[in-house]
Amino acid sequence: MTADIARAQAANARAVEAIRLGDGPRAVTFARQAADADPGALSLWINLALACRMVADVEGEEAALNAALDLDRVDFTAQLRMAQLQQRRGREAKALTAWDGVRQLAVNYPRLPPHVLAEIAEGEQYCATLRERLDVASRRVLSASSTGADETDRRRLDAFAGIASGRRRVFVNECAGLHYPFLPADEYFDRKHFGWLDRLEAASDTIRAELHALLADPGEALRPYVKMEPGTPDNKWSPLDGSLDWSVLFLWEYGVPNRVVIDRCPQTAALLESLPLARIPDRAPNAFFSMLRPHSRIPPHTGVTNTRAIIHLALDVPPGCAFRVGGETRPWVAGKAFAFDDTIEHEAWNDSDAPRAVLILDAWNPHLSENERTAISTWFATQDAAVT
Repeated sequence: MTADIARAQAANARAVEAIRLGDGPRAVTFARQAADADPGALSLWINLALACRMVADVEGEEAALNAALDLDRVDFTAQLRMAQLQQRRGREAKALTAWDGVRQLAVNYPRLPPHVLAEIAEGEQYCATLRERLDVASRRVLSASSTGADETDRRRLDAFAGIASGRRRVFVNECAGLHYPFLPADEYFDRKHFGWLDRLEAASDTIRAELHALLADPGEALRPYVKMEPGTPDNKWSPLDGSLDWSVLFLWEYGVPNRVVIDRCPQTAALLESLPLARIPDRAPNAFFSMLRPHSRIPPHTGVTNTRAIIHLALDVPPGCAFRVGGETRPWVAGKAFAFDDTIEHEAWNDSDAPRAVLILDAWNPHLSENERTAISTWFATQDAAVT
């Protein structure tokens, strides 16, 4: 169809004036004339959609927006108006999809005007409320399906529900060092893999008492966990650099015993010697008390290798302390332990007025076989021997 540009411009000017005056019927008449005269002009279809909206003609509005999107599938205004239309029509699934498109496109427009940002925020709130309702419904269904399920099934079903509803991100391993292939990217390891946690927890009172005695006079054994090299550019760790806000007392550091701490915590040290921790000369285990001062945070980060599991035994955990790995946040419970993969993004915080203390240990990733653990240890020894 040949465009009649002059006719389209004249009709569009009259349509815009009618829109400004709030005259919906006249706006529809002239906007339709303009779009018919120049059907390849996307802005004319947007104006027609607005005019149809003024007179509550949802079918006409949707047809006009579809015509605009046929011309440019990623036009931001057309996508935004379509999302709002689907929301008003109660088409929840289509509205979620449309608003997701708007969210992705908005990233490319960092200077959107305030009224558009307000419209987007309103859409985000709509989606959040809808996702929450869908999440509750899906959890109800999955809960019925999990009757008799073990810990692994329940955790996976819960994560599946969160991901499916858009409430939860998918996290992957990010190893700063050695990445071992084909291991599950599991945030928290199931307790069934660590039968010895019962023994560790049973000794928590003893371990806590030795820690408190040590903290009464720690000397130079207490040191900041974060100590960056001079000249390191500012980064997320800078607020903790050289600070005792996050401090540690090592019993073993990279497989080397710290006699100063071990001699003052003999029962803790004896118990740890008896546990099946990861043991690699000059590398593992690490075993240390980790203290976090009141109103301090450890920023999101990832660890070195997915060949290990990190164990936390909670000792001093006032209310307001919590730990997030990937998409799951857990409170520490005094005297209880859990295991996680530290190559999944994790963070910790202490929002209380009292210090937090946990015992942290290295163990093998439970999904590694004995043959694999031996091979990994041998590989490290070979690498060390080959470097002078």
